[in-house]
Amino acid sequence: MAILRVSELTKDFSGLRVLTGVDFEVGPQEKLAIIGPNGAGKTTLFNIVSGKFPPTSGQVRFKDEVINSLPPHLRARRGMARSFQITNLFQKLSVLENVLSGVRSRLGLRHHMLRQPLRDRELVAACDAILEKVGLSDLRETPVQELAYGQQRALELGVTLALEPELILLDEPTAGMSRQETEDATAMIKRVTGHIACVIIEHDMNVVFSLADRIAVLHYGVILACGAPEDIRRDQRVKDAYLGEEES
Repeated sequence: MAILRVSELTKDFSGLRVLTGVDFEVGPQEKLAIIGPNGAGKTTLFNIVSGKFPPTSGQVRFKDEVINSLPPHLRARRGMARSFQITNLFQKLSVLENVLSGVRSRLGLRHHMLRQPLRDRELVAACDAILEKVGLSDLRETPVQELAYGQQRALELGVTLALEPELILLDEPTAGMSRQETEDATAMIKRVTGHIACVIIEHDMNVVFSLADRIAVLHYGVILACGAPEDIRRDQRVKDAYLGEEES
């Protein structure tokens, strides 16, 4: 059974149709990459799936529940998390405190001025386990604003993992990285999301073909093709619409 199913999804902005009948599904633990030229509607699609925008028509089903009207925080509580193209962290807090915020959010713990969550050994141990996964254990006390860009992206993934999601929406996870940072980030994503379904927007085809079980090609509001990476690589329609210009 699919963990995520998008059916006949459309989105209009003031009469401009950005998405036109988009259909796809993602299985448990599957990695689906969505590629396409700028302006194809990829970010709009992510915004609808994550709950930022409502669809004009169609359905988003998560774990067989229609979630069209569900706000982002309730989608997160049901097991859907989103990692943004631009880092979305508390810059003045430490690495540990950022992950702790994700753990506390998952547990529904509210801030209280008389409580000191850093003294909760169980919570801190959970955070340390996550930092170990994303390679930031040695930087646990470092303020986020002192981290390199690649380290901030790793931390953002750590905060996402703190929510214990069953599905992660990864929005250009290697954007702005050097080649070495991209290779390191790709290896880390592959390592830490093995048991988690992912939908990935990414322009770097090396990253896409390394991570994806299947690839969907979004071409100006419609899914042009969807299949295994090698099938997409050989598809002449995809070459004409997108891969040809990427490889030229």
